Amino acid sequence: MSTPTTDQGAIADPGPLGLAAFAATTCVLSTFNANLITDKSLVAVVLPLALFYGGLAQLLAGMWEFRKGNTFGATAFGSFGAFWLSYAAYAKFVVPGLPAATANQATGLYLLVWAVFTIYMTVAATRTTGAILAVFVTLSATFVVLCVAEFAQSPNTVKAGGWLGLLTAVCAWYASFAGVTNSTYHRAVMPVLPNLGERLRPHRAHHGGPFGAHA
Repeated sequence: MSTPTTDQGAIADPGPLGLAAFAATTCVLSTFNANLITDKSLVAVVLPLALFYGGLAQLLAGMWEFRKGNTFGATAFGSFGAFWLSYAAYAKFVVPGLPAATANQATGLYLLVWAVFTIYMTVAATRTTGAILAVFVTLSATFVVLCVAEFAQSPNTVKAGGWLGLLTAVCAWYASFAGVTNSTYHRAVMPVLPNLGERLRPHRAHHGGPFGAHA
C-alpha cells in the first residue's frame, strides 16, 4: 500500500496549539476574576486546564518552536506553559499555607514578574503580526491590572483584570483560529495583519502563520 510523499524534515506549526491552550485556560480563570461565576469554590476547574492544556500543551508547543528556529515563539510558549504549571502548583499547594493577612503580597509579586516579562515580550511582538501583538498588549494590561488589584486588595480592580483577561483570550483564540485555518487552506484566509516587522522586509513571503517573521 503506497503512502503519500512528505517532507520528513518539516514539522507542523505549533503556534495555533499554543495559542489555543493559552486562550482556553485564560478564559476560564478570567471568568472567575470577572465575577461572572460567583461561587469561588468552582475555581478548582482551572487547575486541570492549567496543568494539561495551558501548561503541558503550551510547553510542548514552545519546544517545537525551538525546533522551528522561532526564538520568540519558543520563549513565549515555553514561559507561559511554565506560568500555568506554576500557577496550578501555587494555587493548590502554596496559597492555602500563606498567612491570610499578607498572602496578597506574595500573589502581587508573582503577578508583577509576569507583567515585566509580558511587557518586554510585547516589544518583541511588534516584529511578528498584528494578531500576536494584540494578544501581548491585552495580556500586559491584564497582568498589570491584576498585580495592582492584589497589592491594593481591590475586588473591583480584580474584576477589571478579569474582563481584560477575557479580551486576551478572544485575541489568542483568533490568532490560533487564523493560524490553523490559513495552514489548512494553504493561503491567507483569516488576516493576521502583518505589521511593521513585515513591511520593513517586503521580500520575505508571509505565509499567514500567527507569528509571521521568525527571530
